[in-house]
Amino acid sequence: MRCPFCGFEDSKVIDSRPTDEGVAIRRRRECIECTKRFTTYEKVESLPIIVIKKDKTRELFNREKLLAGLTRACEKRPVEARSLDNLVDKIESDLQNTLKREISTKEIGEKVMDGLRAIDEVAYVRFASVYRQFKDVNTFIAEVNKLLTDKN
Repeated sequence: MRCPFCGFEDSKVIDSRPTDEGVAIRRRRECIECTKRFTTYEKVESLPIIVIKKDKTRELFNREKLLAGLTRACEKRPVEARSLDNLVDKIESDLQNTLKREISTKEIGEKVMDGLRAIDEVAYVRFASVYRQFKDVNTFIAEVNKLLTDKN
């Protein structure tokens, strides 16, 4: 591992431990040349997931884009950023575990809706209104009624 301070190409590992989520290994390293310490993270390389959009175009799955959409839905709501990160981690992990290399936005949207419903119902309805493209107030009311019925 190249030292970020002096550029020397060799270092030794001082300490290794899993990250909180268990998806990466955090390593403390020491440069053999300048003896400065730095941290690296090692994680399993995942296969790219291709998202098939409604208009049939394809693009790479982008967790930041998904997180931005969730953040917008949770704006001014008492939702911790950590909850949204965990939801995105879970969705991304689920997508990797399906072993399908191409997945539709519909499948991703349903996973988001399921997770968001458990986190915050108002954010869920906000997300649903955009995702399901509510046409009028009646559609909005129907979704809220469905949420209330599922709750009981």
